[in-house]
Amino acid sequence: MQEKRYQKDRGEKENGTRQNAPKKMGNRTAIFFVFMLILAIMGGVMMSGRQQEQVLPYSSFLEYLSKEQVKTARVVNQSQIVGELKSGASKVARYRTTIPYPDWNLIDRLKDAGVIIDTGASYNVGGMLVSLLPWLVLLLIFWRMFSNMQKNVSGNSPFSFGESRARRYDENQKKITFADVAGQIEPKQELMEVVDFLKDPKRFEDIGARIPRGILLVGYPGTGKTLLGRAVAGEAGVPFFSISGSDFIEMFAGVGASRVRDLFRKGRESAPCIIFIDEIDAVGRARGSGLGGTHDEREQTLNQMLVEMDGFEGYSGVIVLAATNRPDVLDPALLRPGRFDRQVTIDLPDVKEREEILKLHASKVKMASDVDLARVAKSSPGASGADLANIVNEAALLAARDNRKEVIETDIDEAVDKSFMGVARRSRAMTRKELKLTAYHEAGHALLHYYLENADPIRKVTIVPRGRALGVTFSLPEKDVYAHTSDWYFDRLVIMFGGYAAEMLIYGATTSGAQGDISQATSIVRRMVCEWGMGENVGTIAWGNDNEPLFLGKELAMRHSYSEHTAAAIDRDMKNIIDKARSKAMELLTKHRDQLEKLTSLLLEKETLNDAEIRQHLDLPARKQNEDTEMAFPPASAD
Repeated sequence: MQEKRYQKDRGEKENGTRQNAPKKMGNRTAIFFVFMLILAIMGGVMMSGRQQEQVLPYSSFLEYLSKEQVKTARVVNQSQIVGELKSGASKVARYRTTIPYPDWNLIDRLKDAGVIIDTGASYNVGGMLVSLLPWLVLLLIFWRMFSNMQKNVSGNSPFSFGESRARRYDENQKKITFADVAGQIEPKQELMEVVDFLKDPKRFEDIGARIPRGILLVGYPGTGKTLLGRAVAGEAGVPFFSISGSDFIEMFAGVGASRVRDLFRKGRESAPCIIFIDEIDAVGRARGSGLGGTHDEREQTLNQMLVEMDGFEGYSGVIVLAATNRPDVLDPALLRPGRFDRQVTIDLPDVKEREEILKLHASKVKMASDVDLARVAKSSPGASGADLANIVNEAALLAARDNRKEVIETDIDEAVDKSFMGVARRSRAMTRKELKLTAYHEAGHALLHYYLENADPIRKVTIVPRGRALGVTFSLPEKDVYAHTSDWYFDRLVIMFGGYAAEMLIYGATTSGAQGDISQATSIVRRMVCEWGMGENVGTIAWGNDNEPLFLGKELAMRHSYSEHTAAAIDRDMKNIIDKARSKAMELLTKHRDQLEKLTSLLLEKETLNDAEIRQHLDLPARKQNEDTEMAFPPASAD
């Protein structure tokens, strides 16, 4: 413990020394400016003295010489004569003249006239300083510009490339705690163990437990990995260093490894402490995955990180907390116990967690009392924490745009549509023919939802262009679903071909508007056959290739791990499923063509329809509530 206190005190002293470094740098700059000012004054004096010299033609100089009015003469560089005239000879006592031709009798004539002669070679020091002064000033300007540029980029001096770019958490700043993180109960419990150990290590040491040296936060983008890292800093109350994985990589060789060494050195001096590395996949990718497998700068940086996290020095009181959404590309040596002992999965929030997140963000916004956030949570499955925060913020912006004092239900609904379907482009001009074609296309998608058993309920159908689409049919499940059956995927394919089938049924031809539907359908069918074992001929074998290189493009990395015969069987299975889905879509729309025409007319009239309006106008029965919509939680003893 004494050694740790010594290291901590030593780190604080060195940190104080580093804080005084800018002051020393400022003193040096001030001294440099004073020195330059002195040079400028000296140069001005010399220039002013030089301006008092009278430039004489050589003939005038010889005339003064013949009248014995020259007092002194000094030959400069064998081409000029500088000296003084006797009083009364001229208003200016000093003169300068240039010798235009070799005058071998000049010295004798100077002696005969009684002139004091100085024939030694002379260097005009003042002139040299004056000539160098502009260059010194330019050098100072460029040095200051370069220094400021480096400080703005990294906060360090211009030559400190090898120093860490980590930012130390300031305890005086506003703290973020686990109370500011809605949901994520299990991840917070895992991270709370680290906080408890840092606050009371004796409780763990008495039983022989060792705190994990590294914890890797894994999850989809926007799920709150960085926010949890900041919450750990606020809860732990120990030194916290934050850095991004890309901050280690620089254009100079060896800089990344030097920054890793400097970061962990600072961490050991401040131990116990936490080092948070965001987007660690930028520096922790698997080695040997580049072209040729060369030992590049990234690998050198990773090697140094591996040594620092678990080398010969052993545990040093530094806990590494890292975040990534690409754990599949990380080097296996980085993920092993002893470096990252624990991986904490930050999953997308469920319906209850979404409601908590919405309430957390809505507490910072003036919101009407009748806004039902529970309904919004149910209507946004698959949304991340960042998506939900953006929905609340977009609703507030819409309310402010309409000069309202609070957010109402309509603002929330429009914000959800904007987040999931894109911005409405009502100003886009479309011909009546294009609008009618879009209406048939979207009506074909929408109508099939009411005649397929596994279809999700429709939220909204619109022919108002949103995002890059001319129209949108938007459906959402009633509950969070983590696994789907082959029947659900098949019905999904039928709905995707609804727009294509409607165009063929009405116009006898299709348009390029079906490109997105066909592309999505092909992607789903390929996974059904090659990954999920839902094909009829190829069997339950994963025909994909998970061992492709990480840095190469997918076009270069495509290698088939199966024969041409198997490839042909995969193609047949995919085509059979797609043909069946397209045929069923055409069959259902042909059978209910009158409802297709009626729904198309409604879309042309109202532009946007929801599920209740469609059921009312088409005389469809109200949707039955699914008995399995309530979330069920397994008992604690379940596997």
